[in-house]
Parts: sequence; C-alpha cells; structure tokens
Amino acid sequence: MKARFLTGMLVFVFVSAFCAVELFAKDLTKMRIVVTGPNGKPVERADVIVRFGGRTIKKLGRKAVTQWEMRSTQLGEADIPEMPKGSIRIQVIAKGFQTFGETFDVNEDERTIQISLQTPQKQYSAHEH
Repeated sequence: MKARFLTGMLVFVFVSAFCAVELFAKDLTKMRIVVTGPNGKPVERADVIVRFGGRTIKKLGRKAVTQWEMRSTQLGEADIPEMPKGSIRIQVIAKGFQTFGETFDVNEDERTIQISLQTPQKQYSAHEH
C-alpha cells in the first residue's frame, strides 16, 4: 500500500512538472535581431543586449537569467535564445553608429526585428572661439 502511494505521488510530481514546463514553454519566444546601417548594409559585430522583465529563466540551478548579450554576425544577425514573451528591451551598440535602444512588446512564438542604426550626428558647441 505504501509503495503504491509513493509510486502514485512520483507519477503526480512528474506529470505536474511536465505540465508546468509545457505551459512555460508556450510563454517563450525566440527572436532574431537584424542590424543594418543607414545604407541597408549589415552591421557586423554589433553588441546586441536583450533584457526581458517580469520573469526570469533559471538554467540548471545557476543564477536566474534576465538578459542575453551577443554580437551580430557578418550578416548583421543575432539569434536570441528563448526568453519569456512580453516587454523586451533591445539595445544595440556598434562602433561608428549611434546607440539604439527601444522596448518592444513580443507575444509571438518567433519574431524578427529589423534595427537600422544611424551614424552619429555632428556635435555643435554654443561656445565657439
């Protein structure tokens, strides 16, 4: 009787864990960021930082992950690992371009976001000598 109860409890725990993982997986999105310059050419080696708020992802007992950081490829692409859907902040930093930062609402299972970086504006001084 006791063994049957323990077996039933183990089955319940495994089924509950599987259902929780399945429900959580439906709330995840996979993104591709495509970074180009004002001329439409890909921007290689741009730093792409993606922050997702609200929920975190825990990887094998390690510290909870709340952002991904990577560099764009020669094609200007950065494939972002799965993260929770919702409000996602994207920041792109590349040498020779203005820093880009914007928040997106992402509710799709997969999404590609095109980012066009601008060249820096000439700085003017009010104190000309």
